Amino acid sequence: MKIISEPEELTASWLGEVLGAQVDTVDVQAIGTGQIGSCFRLTLTGDGVPAALVAKLPIADPAARAFLGGAYRTELLFYRDIADTVTIRAPHCHHAAIDPETFDFVLLLDDLSPAIQGDQLTGCGIRQADGCVLALAGLHGPRWCDASLLDIDGLHHNTEADADALAEGYAPAVEIFIERFTGRLHPADQDTLRRTTETIGPWLLARADRFGLVHGDYRLDNLLFPPDGAGATTVDWQTLTIGLPARDLSYFLATSLTTEARRTHERDLVTRYHEALLTHGVTDYPLDLCWDDYRFALLQGPLITVLGCAYGNPTERGDAMFLTMATRACAAIRDLEALT
Repeated sequence: MKIISEPEELTASWLGEVLGAQVDTVDVQAIGTGQIGSCFRLTLTGDGVPAALVAKLPIADPAARAFLGGAYRTELLFYRDIADTVTIRAPHCHHAAIDPETFDFVLLLDDLSPAIQGDQLTGCGIRQADGCVLALAGLHGPRWCDASLLDIDGLHHNTEADADALAEGYAPAVEIFIERFTGRLHPADQDTLRRTTETIGPWLLARADRFGLVHGDYRLDNLLFPPDGAGATTVDWQTLTIGLPARDLSYFLATSLTTEARRTHERDLVTRYHEALLTHGVTDYPLDLCWDDYRFALLQGPLITVLGCAYGNPTERGDAMFLTMATRACAAIRDLEALT
């Protein structure tokens, strides 16, 4: 079957073929910002077809498409081979295909409207946070230390070469970040960011005896909440890797809660996450070790924030978001002495 990559190819006949149903009409509307891909809402009529779907296609620029090919392949890998083996809620995938040479790809996912995207700037309430950490346990627990993950082609786990490259590239990114926010980033946060550069390479590989699926960018902007606010659905699986599971937990709590809320509730939320892991069959992982992993993994916050800001296209909201995330993450690192 032809792998399409342009919105003009999202025709009624093509959709009918991949859905195995009669599609009479389709209306295609662009949604999202399209920074690393293109998203479209499809409104369908026909016999036995969903009323609406979301289509994800590659970015239009061929050079950028080649650069992002690994991320595209990872997201399709999640929907095709991994989603059914975990219990975290993700959109149902109706079709997934990719050309491994050109990285043309197409994903057809459930349209989750009227679900609302989380707001990274505002932060979430404790009820939402509780649901999010329980969902994370549904990603991490079912395949906790599952050696078969290491054999999945296209699912990356970090190597010495990755650690060396990160150690070399992260420090300049920190300086780019600090310069961008001159006069807006507190001196204490500048110092914390610079101190993270001293250990980031070894940190990436540490505690490898505990591994699992790591979303890599688990934060409010990648979570969709129904109108009642409960039961988040996780999207944007391009950054899925194998690593220390607590990295997702630390990143979420340190960047998606206000600093005051995190300080008040993080112990309880980590406990809730740990209790949920146990229900998925995780053993030999006491709560005190889970808490220590949470403290250790807090470097995920500045790592993803700094790299995303330094090498992404600047926008007004993006800059406000990155600054907020960095401020919260640095406060958590100091509060819990994560650099010791």
